[in-house]
Amino acid sequence: MTAPPPRLALRTMHPEAHGGPDHAELARLGLQPEDILDFSVSTNAYGPPPAVATAIAAAFAAAEVTRYPDRNATALRRALADRMDVAAEQVLVGNGAAELIWLIALAYLRPGDTAFVIGPTFGEYRAASQVMGAQVSEWRASADDDFTIHEEAVMAALRQAQPRVVWLCNPNNPTGTYLDPDAWTRLRAAAPDALWVIDEAYRPFLDDPWPSPFPIDEGVVLLRSLTKDCALAGLRLGYALGAASTIQALAAAQPPWSVNSLAQAAGVAAVNDYTHVARTTAELRAQALALGQALRQRGWRVVPSTTHFMLVEVGDAASVRARLLREHRIQVRDCASFGLPQFIRVAARRPDENARLVAALGEASTKEQ
Repeated sequence: MTAPPPRLALRTMHPEAHGGPDHAELARLGLQPEDILDFSVSTNAYGPPPAVATAIAAAFAAAEVTRYPDRNATALRRALADRMDVAAEQVLVGNGAAELIWLIALAYLRPGDTAFVIGPTFGEYRAASQVMGAQVSEWRASADDDFTIHEEAVMAALRQAQPRVVWLCNPNNPTGTYLDPDAWTRLRAAAPDALWVIDEAYRPFLDDPWPSPFPIDEGVVLLRSLTKDCALAGLRLGYALGAASTIQALAAAQPPWSVNSLAQAAGVAAVNDYTHVARTTAELRAQALALGQALRQRGWRVVPSTTHFMLVEVGDAASVRARLLREHRIQVRDCASFGLPQFIRVAARRPDENARLVAALGEASTKEQ
């Protein structure tokens, strides 16, 4: 007897690479995650709002872990709706923005459809689209001009692709480019019948983000993350904003109890205690400017970025990453999975930690020569 084969798309796919510690790799090096100074993830290095720990402790004390969570995350949806000034029916909470990406693909993409991405960008857009049998069309920015988005070229590619879904990471991971509202409006006109998914996970780290396109029509979904600005990566929290009908479709595709009780409690506390987040993300923006300047002064090419993370051209990124981890206990993001094997991505942290990175990169550079 033989089992039926899995979907063809799964047989030809490989897991997407992401930032964060590889626990098996650390074990081989005799290290624990807490031993590592991690520049590979673009989260808030100052940690979550103080109210989060209190909320988690209270939820645990109330035996929330022994009961099924609210499958609709009602309290968190209401808190987010109040903060965004939208109806709760326009908000869907997910197990990180990554789950929401997969829900969109599940709800809206069919075999033979075309999904469009502006690359290089987050790999889950492609992975989720391909699993559903869609073809992925990509317009790719070039490192030669610091990954500038050329509107006319993108518009021409959109018209040719006729996509059903367009994935737009704005600000973009890993390049840090940011499209202004006029540019987005012009691009949308080239594919007016597509569902435009604007991933705004890193929006809180911008100095002056433009207002999101409210009221949201049925052709737009905004993705936000509480794992980045609120530093809740271990709890996995994200949310989608959209028209009520769009959110209803995504909710229908979502597995029950997707967001656990402790994550919901932490999310409510973080949303209601946002002063800490606003202060620390502003501090990280300042630290990113200083870090980029320090790296440039030492001869590194640093791609201009609107966010607190940046691409640094180092030659052999895999080798530099391995050396930094092995010799300095510093982790950076090897960008080979983005098709950029000559770049690492680093996210600014506290001043003393940034100084460690600059010094360690200097040693790595010396050994390369």
